[in-house]
Amino acid sequence: MREEVLHSELKKSDFFFELPQELIAQDPLEDRSSSRLLVLDRESGEISHHGFREIVDYLEPGDCLVLNDTRVIPARLLGEREGTGAHVEVLLLKRREGDVWETLVKPGKKCRPGARLVFGGGLLRAEVLETVEEGNRLIHFEYEGIFEEVLDRLGEMPLPPYITHKLQDRDRYQTVYAKYAGSAAAPTAGLHFTEELLRRIEEKGVGIACVTLHVGLGTFRPVKEENILEHHMHSESYQVSEQAAGMINRTKERGGRVICVGTTSCRTIESASDEHGHVLPGSGDTQIFIYPGYRFKVLDGLVTNFHLPESTLVMLVSALAGRENVLNAYREAVRERYRFFSFGDAMFII
Repeated sequence: MREEVLHSELKKSDFFFELPQELIAQDPLEDRSSSRLLVLDRESGEISHHGFREIVDYLEPGDCLVLNDTRVIPARLLGEREGTGAHVEVLLLKRREGDVWETLVKPGKKCRPGARLVFGGGLLRAEVLETVEEGNRLIHFEYEGIFEEVLDRLGEMPLPPYITHKLQDRDRYQTVYAKYAGSAAAPTAGLHFTEELLRRIEEKGVGIACVTLHVGLGTFRPVKEENILEHHMHSESYQVSEQAAGMINRTKERGGRVICVGTTSCRTIESASDEHGHVLPGSGDTQIFIYPGYRFKVLDGLVTNFHLPESTLVMLVSALAGRENVLNAYREAVRERYRFFSFGDAMFII
């Protein structure tokens, strides 16, 4: 009963912290693994500062690192309304079926059902079919050839709105292990890893399991309600292979730690596990919302970036390490001039 009361009292403002604008990283570092790493002990609240490559020292033989191998698609399309030439921006959120996508359209008011859109001088055409929840549009695309190839030619990487610089190399918004296309945003905690660093981790006797969660923009939607329990999480699709589930389950059975790289990997394995913490292979959709009071079934540690104030992601890390510990670590990161958000530095919660 006490826990239920605690949950009902959780407010959005409980997860606020002051962040100077200049600490929001606008560009990726030349060397992925040269970012900084703040290590937070979730039991004691103790903080230490490192280079990201030192993460190897905090991993033990028998641990399992869980990566999200989703690949970001160049989901931002700039075009015009057929007949009027008025500019329009379409952001692909989720493939519904065939060539029908759920999208975010700007300006939405002008793109009612029946509106025709043109991209790339006619290489890609589209029709707005209907308006769905949150004002998103279902759009049917028309093209010749292979959609992914057309998209690769015309689309831009859908960088978060707080990044105002143009990305020079679109591969820098992909992890080095990105494999399955479908995300509207990168699982950014993974951007720090290089192939060489992953090789060193494996050589130490740490298992690496890959799961897939296609990141939707719902993850980054601001929490508008003061009572966070009224926040609606959007659905994202995930897949866990038999190989990955087996490796994670064997790690737990042998007493090793399961360490997720990113909140997306965390949400995947917590969604795919039963009440006993046994990860089940398969695919599905998840709307899991993790906030203080949540009991983790599988996760033992988390590598993650520094997140936006009052976001669902700050709430997730607070569920793991405690709200006061997390806010204290964030204040310390601000004092130490860490770089924040997608292209910023990392935190390892152990």
